Amino acid sequence: MHSPDQSPLGKASAYADQYDPSLLFPLARAPKRSEIGITGSVPFVGADLWTAFELSWLNERGKPQVALAHFTVPCETPNIVESKSFKLYLNSFNQTRFATAQDVQARLRADISEAVWRGAQHPGTVGVRLLLPEQFDQEPVHELDGLNLDRLDIECHTYQPAPELLRAATGEAPVSEVLVSHLLKSNCLVTGQPDWGSVRIAYTGPQIDQERLLQYIVSFRNHNEFHEQCVERIYMDLWTRCQPIKLEVYARYTRRGGLDINPWRTSHPQAMPKNVRTARQ
Repeated sequence: MHSPDQSPLGKASAYADQYDPSLLFPLARAPKRSEIGITGSVPFVGADLWTAFELSWLNERGKPQVALAHFTVPCETPNIVESKSFKLYLNSFNQTRFATAQDVQARLRADISEAVWRGAQHPGTVGVRLLLPEQFDQEPVHELDGLNLDRLDIECHTYQPAPELLRAATGEAPVSEVLVSHLLKSNCLVTGQPDWGSVRIAYTGPQIDQERLLQYIVSFRNHNEFHEQCVERIYMDLWTRCQPIKLEVYARYTRRGGLDINPWRTSHPQAMPKNVRTARQ
């Protein structure tokens, strides 16, 4: 399986405008999961919600077509797709003719499913939804719901993940809270470029110290890790340190190269959040 340093990230890349599924570059989830104590089946369910804002192809007469695309990649897949390779792959549609938008959707589903499920004994499929221009006006912008942690006037000194900051009132009655911060920032694992995000944490259990939780979120500021890996690290740190009965972590990262990635992890089966962009996205 590929490693991040073998990916197109941080390297000059040829621009391919003819359909080429080999451009997709899968990366195994397992190595980074082992760093946070996950060695077997994952202790959560969820998905990575992608949005492609720059998708185009030609119809049979050579006229350009455009669309937005929503992708749903289950967290059970053995691989993620490196985002620059995803962008290069989408670019390869630009000068390729397809009879219908449904043909494009089918190609996207087949190729991305093969990449993220590669190596699995029982491969599945990813969700793909195309929105054509007549549907663009239906796309809402909405911020994450919850109590805003950023209102707290805290001191911050730590800018690498510090799970020891987390604290919960384990001797008191459990509570249910939904907490939001827009101060999540991490960096690309390979290039070090900044990744900006908002995070929503919903839980039932011992009440989490909100000031310390915000300091913990800020502690990712100089951390190099992909979006999906950061969210799973946050989830596991909260699950281990604060011992909630139920936990949900959902982050929405700003787009780069026409793509945004929005990982969602939860301890219990529930309806998936709608892939609705925030103002910064």
